[in-house]
Amino acid sequence: MTKIGINKKYKSKIKEFIKHNKFYYDKNKPLITDSEYDILKKEILELEKKYKFLTDKNSPNNSVGFKPSKSFAKYKHKLPMLSLSNAFNEEDLKNFEKKIFNYLNKIVKINYSVEPKIDGISASLTYKNKILESGVSRGDGRIGELITENLKTIKDIPHKINSNNFPSEIEIRGEVFIKKKDFLKIKDNFANPRNAASGSLRQKNPKDTKKMPLNFIAYTFGYAHDYNGKYQSDFLNDLKKWGFKTNNDNKIFSNIDELIKFHKKFEEKRFDLDYDLDGLVYKVNDLKLQERLGFTSNSPRWAIAHKFSADNAYTKIINIEIQVGRTGALTPVAKVEPVNIGGVVVSNATLHNEDEIKRKDIRIGDVIKIERAGDVIPHVIEVDKAKRDNNSKLYIFPNKCPSCGSNTLKEFNKLTKKYDAVRRCINDGYGCERIAIEKIKHFISKEALNIEGLGKKVIEKFWDLKILEKPQDLFNLNYEKIKKLEGWGEISVKNLEKSIDKSKKVSLYKLIYSLGIRHIGSESAKLIADYTQNIDTLIEILRKKQFDKFLNVDGIGETQINSLNHYFSNKLNFNILVELKKILIIENEKLNKDGSLKNLTFMITGKLNGISRAEAKSLIEKNSGTTLSTVSKNLNYLIVGEKPTKRKIDKAKILGVKIISLHELQKLSN
Repeated sequence: MTKIGINKKYKSKIKEFIKHNKFYYDKNKPLITDSEYDILKKEILELEKKYKFLTDKNSPNNSVGFKPSKSFAKYKHKLPMLSLSNAFNEEDLKNFEKKIFNYLNKIVKINYSVEPKIDGISASLTYKNKILESGVSRGDGRIGELITENLKTIKDIPHKINSNNFPSEIEIRGEVFIKKKDFLKIKDNFANPRNAASGSLRQKNPKDTKKMPLNFIAYTFGYAHDYNGKYQSDFLNDLKKWGFKTNNDNKIFSNIDELIKFHKKFEEKRFDLDYDLDGLVYKVNDLKLQERLGFTSNSPRWAIAHKFSADNAYTKIINIEIQVGRTGALTPVAKVEPVNIGGVVVSNATLHNEDEIKRKDIRIGDVIKIERAGDVIPHVIEVDKAKRDNNSKLYIFPNKCPSCGSNTLKEFNKLTKKYDAVRRCINDGYGCERIAIEKIKHFISKEALNIEGLGKKVIEKFWDLKILEKPQDLFNLNYEKIKKLEGWGEISVKNLEKSIDKSKKVSLYKLIYSLGIRHIGSESAKLIADYTQNIDTLIEILRKKQFDKFLNVDGIGETQINSLNHYFSNKLNFNILVELKKILIIENEKLNKDGSLKNLTFMITGKLNGISRAEAKSLIEKNSGTTLSTVSKNLNYLIVGEKPTKRKIDKAKILGVKIISLHELQKLSN
């Protein structure tokens, strides 16, 4: 199929997706079943994974939850109702726990609160002075629908709390659902219990909602004033005392092995339960530890959803193709004979890396068992070697880049004393066509310069037509030429021009992030921007190759510094940044100035007890303080941990800088 044909198919599915969203969420009259909707959604995501040039602002990939219905007033959540990251196996859970330890900079004893993940509709209830003030749907996670009167019709939701220890103000979160036995009575009107619960909550007349057998299970809180519970398990017990229903299958476990055993046991009995669920949720039980761990941009660090087993099927490998990413990573993908897995036709399976192919001895022509574990592209579970052809040959991973022909290599990790599993093209820049295209896609992405109207497919097309070869070319496009291209017109070109002009004003950290440097994510980019303060200082450091200066930046280590050195040693990469500086209006991020550490500066020396430097720095910045990298007259406080640098302490004493402990910092922050 040609690119035009692929794009036409994709746009058709997007149009269908928008239509069904509108009928389901705005009109409360779904035209298809939930399973059919899920299949449509997954087909779109699969196309986007398979063909990197496909993108659309209405794609399921670009939304979390759904926009609030126009039938109800909008309500902004005080704290976002974020989604949970997912785990599918023991390794995922170990990585989840490892990330917790890394963030805290120590291994701590963790107990986990385990709760069944009911497949219903999330809702939040805000109580003030023991009275239910408002009820809100999840919406898109940040703005929901005000459905207070509808939620009040649910018998499980108290309108007034009589307990003495109830907080003065609290937002209680939970799941609205319909039991399987109750659904049997109304199944002719709805596709499944979740669909019934969703449609019932969106009735304009609460009397219609009241007719439905809705249930509510409470499981957490968004925020609370005057609540003194120490553990998630305490909160669940308090919920019962306050009159809320909680899940009878909630448990406490102390390690990953126990979680795995419980998950396996629970999965075997899930079909015997009177409610639908698709996994278990694990939360760090200690609420103070939850607070310390905080959130990433889209999920809490202290919780994860452990999904139940995905569907799998057998198919045959037709070919193995190598894809090249923006950091030069070579990723093998198996092209397989199309097979239906869980209602979705699958034709690709990821092979991860060269080592994975060798370990499982995967070959072209093999019959393989593949599984969809929540990913758009399934992965290979095993090879059925009994069905292997006698003439089968080992698959030899290419040692040359399939895009530019450059050598590829596996880097040696000094810490693990092992070679990395991923093989990479050494041409880390714009000399490799695939890397260059992927870097430009990253440059215009939502998290970077966010240029609307310039999706991945447009970048591919502009590259093929030699309209675009480097990031700076975006700001000198031939709009008259673009107008003549298929699919473009006066209005679309004018909108593109406006979007590009708007993107010229960018923060320093987003510019750094947009370059797509390996190991330099959003957080690292912020640290570098905060340290250099302006583009001129950054360019001067890069020009003089003074990369050691970044050693003074908490959170920037040898890995990031080596990556910066490698990237900017390529003159073309450096010159691109210089050219962008001439074109863009580059500003540093404006920090919040209203916290308890307002106008105060801090520096850390030595190892802090029980907290990482990154966490301490985050604490300072959350409270409007600033961290410095050197002891000077501009420094207000030197925070001293174990084995501090004596020279820094001596200099601080000479300059009259106040020396404090971590405990004193925490007191200042309160």
